[in-house]
Amino acid sequence: MHRARLSAATAAAVMAAGLLAACSSKPVDKTAGWSPNRIQAEAKDEMQSGSYDKAIPLFETLEGRAAGTPLALQAELDKAYAQFKDGQKAEAIATLDRFIRLHPDSSAIDYALYMKGVINFNEDLGLFSFLSRQDLSERDQKAAKQAFESFDELVKRFPDSRYTPDAKARMRYTVNALAQYEVHVARYYYQRGAYVAAINRAQQAIADYRDAPALEEALYILVRAYDKLGMDQLRDDAERVLTQNYPNSVYLARGFKGPDKPWWQIW
Repeated sequence: MHRARLSAATAAAVMAAGLLAACSSKPVDKTAGWSPNRIQAEAKDEMQSGSYDKAIPLFETLEGRAAGTPLALQAELDKAYAQFKDGQKAEAIATLDRFIRLHPDSSAIDYALYMKGVINFNEDLGLFSFLSRQDLSERDQKAAKQAFESFDELVKRFPDSRYTPDAKARMRYTVNALAQYEVHVARYYYQRGAYVAAINRAQQAIADYRDAPALEEALYILVRAYDKLGMDQLRDDAERVLTQNYPNSVYLARGFKGPDKPWWQIW
């Protein structure tokens, strides 16, 4: 009986020790007692130092502490930017979508739309593509189309926004990239002898992306593919359109080697 009571006492002591250990291991909230302004300042400092992973939870804390205030709204946008810079693309897009859905009348909607476009635009690829000679047209077209949609909504809804001029420039690049993608696929089919498929993709590029630089090659693919199929009349028609619109076409002179530099490379 004494032994049983001793065992129960021992068990109680062990449980108490476990609870104390659990309490002592609970993370300490360093922001406890901080004002919303201080939390924002700390988060901004973390961002400026490049510690985006540390800034994100601070912005999340600020959203809760300052709920319903301009500070909370700004925290949502700042968190999206920090997520983007931290490589959390999907999370950043989700944050921006939530902001747009919950705050449709906010004066910062234009910025949210712009950021959505920039994230999908894949700016790093556009900037460093000259190193690998790989441009946006050879990458995921879903992101390019989503970028265009965000920029297009921004331009239409907020024509006087400070972000609109840059959005328009990125839209032009995106349209050219999407056209080049169609031509890239058309060339792929042509080089493998799938001439009908090549014609279809080249025609698609011409129909959907008028005035894009890639259309010169699209017309050249039509000329070559029609020739391979023995469709002389269509070949001559395509060649006439090509020479009329591009009298100095390098494709007619050099074939698929084309220009020395891609349309998107400015260096």
